[in-house]
Amino acid sequence: MIKDNYILAIETSCDETAAAIVRNGRELVANVVASQIESHKRFGGVVPEIASRHHIEQITITLEETLAQAGMQLDDMDAIAVTEGPGLVGALLVGVNTAKSLAFAKDKPLIGVHHIAGHIYANRLEKEFEFPLLSLVVSGGHTELILMKAHGSFEVIGETRDDAAGEAYDKVARTLKLPYPGGPHIDRLAQEGEETIDFPRAWLEDGSYDFSFSGLKSAVINKLHNAKQKGETLEEKNVAASFQASVVDVLSTKTYQAAKEHQVKQVIVAGGVAANQGLRKALKSKFDGEDIELLIPPLRLCTDNAAMIAAAGAVAYQQGHRAGWDLNADPSLSLERYAKRSLK
Repeated sequence: MIKDNYILAIETSCDETAAAIVRNGRELVANVVASQIESHKRFGGVVPEIASRHHIEQITITLEETLAQAGMQLDDMDAIAVTEGPGLVGALLVGVNTAKSLAFAKDKPLIGVHHIAGHIYANRLEKEFEFPLLSLVVSGGHTELILMKAHGSFEVIGETRDDAAGEAYDKVARTLKLPYPGGPHIDRLAQEGEETIDFPRAWLEDGSYDFSFSGLKSAVINKLHNAKQKGETLEEKNVAASFQASVVDVLSTKTYQAAKEHQVKQVIVAGGVAANQGLRKALKSKFDGEDIELLIPPLRLCTDNAAMIAAAGAVAYQQGHRAGWDLNADPSLSLERYAKRSLK
């Protein structure tokens, strides 16, 4: 009989202090997230120094609550996984140093995990992967199409050339004077409005799966500023609906085209923007009737959490990958560099 394995994971890459325990890579045992949104809301975005301080204050409490939720002890864990990058360096260091201390004290294997790999593997907590698969990663800092032919193999076939989708959402939301974080507020307004403004769609070169949202962001901001100078009033809900229609059209179309070209069995969506209702509807419409399975994680697994880090860490653990005591925060760690190192 194969023994169950338990991975305790820590995620502190930005403004969420999170810990989780996953059994056998797919079963969520405990999941705790301490959010900092209220602390950063008055600044309109994440303040790195404040985020780091909150992580220091919350990490022990979060770990204790996670173990209590699972009814387990550190000795019951088979390995400790942690986000090593990318992210805010000060925030990452809190998680990395905590994980190293726990692993050293309890003589447990230490596993470094890429933050985006975690977002991708959040989907495996809901459904087993079938390769080849394509992942659309959409968040505040990332917009990428990633082809996977096996566990731990990541090939970036499309990425943002400027603003990520989530970043564009936040900047447009600030111009509309919506609260932080702006993405959910834009999505809510878009559901109430209509596409009355023809905002641009950056398709780029023929056959390119790269993305560009800087021009769209500028077009929306200029439209709002010009209307204000002329004394005109634009309906916020229609601006939001028109902006979101442009973003969602490009994301869903390029994902569909890439999935068909690479003949994948699954398309999975990952990252905070995966919670966007407009994007979910557009992707479901694109793949309806296709012989390609669409996986979108539940809302609780879209935003940053440690369950996804545990799920990705479990695969690395099963493949025999281990981090040394020299593991350090790597704020600019690329997914491809991480994959090459992991596949050695």
